Amino acid sequence: MQTQPSHVALDLPLDFEAFYLGHQESFHAYAEIHFGSREAAEDAIHRVFLEILSGWDELLRTGNVDQGAWVIVRRVVGDQLAEEGRAPAFVINGPIAQALRAVRDRLQAMESTSGLYAAIAELPRRQFEVIVLRYVLGYPTSKVAWYVGLDDRTVGHHIRRGKERLRVRLGLPADPGKKKGAEQ
Repeated sequence: MQTQPSHVALDLPLDFEAFYLGHQESFHAYAEIHFGSREAAEDAIHRVFLEILSGWDELLRTGNVDQGAWVIVRRVVGDQLAEEGRAPAFVINGPIAQALRAVRDRLQAMESTSGLYAAIAELPRRQFEVIVLRYVLGYPTSKVAWYVGLDDRTVGHHIRRGKERLRVRLGLPADPGKKKGAEQ
């Protein structure tokens, strides 16, 4: 009796394999904070990489592989949430509380973190993206800029605007000792 191998090696382009290895963890982390489970994140990101692979040559020709892939990640995650008719997991059950501890401290202590999660979810798209990537996933501003295809200074602007919207939305007082325009 001959046994079948448990997995079959695919003949993937070497540059795609390198891209996959370099990006799969950050893509999974982004999806996981939205779905609340690694399994759901893996399913979504599997679809992301299949879509990236199907358009790999075209994506390479654009010269913006990372940004193009990030657009696919955001769309697939958003579409799946919409299909399931649910809000991101961090709004529902707060599975990212530890990662947001630093943000909560900066926004001052509050009675309920659920207000913070809901407020983050209500930010305009660009502010939402940079706040999640910078403070929830902990990426430096330069990596956030790379993912979303913006200059570091523009990311800093969106971070400041997002933090200010969160401060106002949560009814927190302005920090009188903070320099105007300084990102923390």
